[in-house]
Amino acid sequence: MDLELGGKRALVTGSTAGIGYAIARGLAAEGARVVITGRTQASVDGALARLRKDLPQAAAEGVAADCASAEGAEKVFARVAEVEILVNNLGIYARMPFFDIPDAEWQRYFEVNVLSGVRFARRYAPAMAKRGWGRILFVSSESGLNIPREMIHYGMSKTAQLAVSHGLAMELTGTGVTVNALLPGPTRTENTERMRAERAKAAGITVAQVEEQFFKVYRPTSILRRFTSAEEVANLAVYLCGAGASATTGAALRVDGGVVNQIM
Repeated sequence: MDLELGGKRALVTGSTAGIGYAIARGLAAEGARVVITGRTQASVDGALARLRKDLPQAAAEGVAADCASAEGAEKVFARVAEVEILVNNLGIYARMPFFDIPDAEWQRYFEVNVLSGVRFARRYAPAMAKRGWGRILFVSSESGLNIPREMIHYGMSKTAQLAVSHGLAMELTGTGVTVNALLPGPTRTENTERMRAERAKAAGITVAQVEEQFFKVYRPTSILRRFTSAEEVANLAVYLCGAGASATTGAALRVDGGVVNQIM
């Protein structure tokens, strides 16, 4: 399928590793001109080098900025005036018992996981609408539907993303701009690999045992019974950014390995 992404400029926030990098790579492979963002110049340079090694013909650039802050967003806006594709991937997560989560942490999760996407969509969507074509994608999570008891603050922020995504889709009715949310499930990334290795070491067990316990205790509804790869998540993201997804908007699409135990 030709996704007709050749030459289109795509910005992916938080894209130096993990799902964000996989999406940026997938878009670049389809011919999009990709903008990678990360908090440090070293991480951005590393991601660009990796991308160019994988795809020598890739058209890519990077901006080092903290996209979770208003100041960081403005730095990106100054460098990247307009885009045709916006992927709000930036996000944070961590396990923390509900009664141990202070106010500041609730506010931080909302700022990073929700307001960052609001700022970028608010900046880039009007020009998309004026041109009559655009794609906005929020990388949410199955945790936005299945609130995880071990990180309720994270689930809250991902549910809020779904509300923003759907509301923005309605706001852009008839403009040719689609807005959707992606719902990954447990995904194997550099960060989650590191976290599981740390838990295994602390518990004195193997990483394989940590993973087995995870699906038994925290995600027993998983149908795949394994972590998806970042590339598997990116496959759906790239499709949603393409011309063939023109009738898909206002949707929350699952790529969660069947964790969400419901039909819709």
